[in-house]
Amino acid sequence: MSQKLDVLCIGDVVTDAFIKLLDDRAVTYENENGKWLAMPFGMKIPFDHTEVIEAVGNASNAAASFERLGLEAGLVSNVGSDQAGRDIVNALNNKGVDTRFVHVNKNKVSNYHYVLWYKEERTILIKHEEFKYEWPRFRASDIPRWVYFSSISKDAIDHYHDQVMDWLDENPEVKLAFQPGTFQMEAGVDKMRRLYGRAEVVVLNREEAVYVSGGNYDDVHDLINRFHQLGTKIVVITDGPAGAYASDGENRFKMPLYPDPAAPVERTGAGDAFASTFVAAIMKGNTIEGALQWAPINSMNVVQHVGAQAGLLTEHELGELLKVAPEWYQPERF
Repeated sequence: MSQKLDVLCIGDVVTDAFIKLLDDRAVTYENENGKWLAMPFGMKIPFDHTEVIEAVGNASNAAASFERLGLEAGLVSNVGSDQAGRDIVNALNNKGVDTRFVHVNKNKVSNYHYVLWYKEERTILIKHEEFKYEWPRFRASDIPRWVYFSSISKDAIDHYHDQVMDWLDENPEVKLAFQPGTFQMEAGVDKMRRLYGRAEVVVLNREEAVYVSGGNYDDVHDLINRFHQLGTKIVVITDGPAGAYASDGENRFKMPLYPDPAAPVERTGAGDAFASTFVAAIMKGNTIEGALQWAPINSMNVVQHVGAQAGLLTEHELGELLKVAPEWYQPERF
């Protein structure tokens, strides 16, 4: 495969094994430490069914989303030399994602997570395998228009991020979208400053924006300002049922959620769908107002399906749903 990519996604890839719990075999409760899922201890507990979904994770979900929206997408990631790794690569290929830069690690197992699916929510049991992270070598014809960087193992926080940033410095024409993952956020702003400063687009939820920036939860303008001060050109902050906010430094908009046609099936991948769809719209020349209208639609449809990718829409399908959107489904300046 030799076509020039529109976007190269970077991040860990995983197989998700969903275990659908029966509603009457578990409970949730809240205390000062948050919301908890509880089941009887030391018992055999019946469950409804399982579904195994290969080639997911923030970056691979984004790559699949870009492909559905008509963009040529590739993935830089790692798998093991096991059957799960082969299944991941096959699944990516079947979605049209370029796998030239997916490295197969000999004598290693692939990332495999277990998802406890209770009602419409999920609790994910995760384990990141220890791979050797090395940024690939590129020919001039391989250099993409955009890079989409997202969640990656703690083992890759140091030298790998420096390799990516050095490469971006050497290729200033490549635009960067950054959707930080858990370990990238935990590393702190100082460690990730080059990425935030280089980013054309950064997407986080409101809680993440507070955690990363140290800003005021109750003041979205303060949160946005802090990322612009780091150098980010377009800041996007999602806010659950309240919708989302976006700023290009001069214009700031608030966008409501697209109405759900039915109760969500489960919420895995909603954030990835929003972030990747917003970036795809910008890549296609859309304004931030237009990108804000696209993103919630894909997010809405993803939660009507199991897993992060089954509900991803094409550009035509997004357009059809936008045509029938309520009159109030518009970005407003704030």
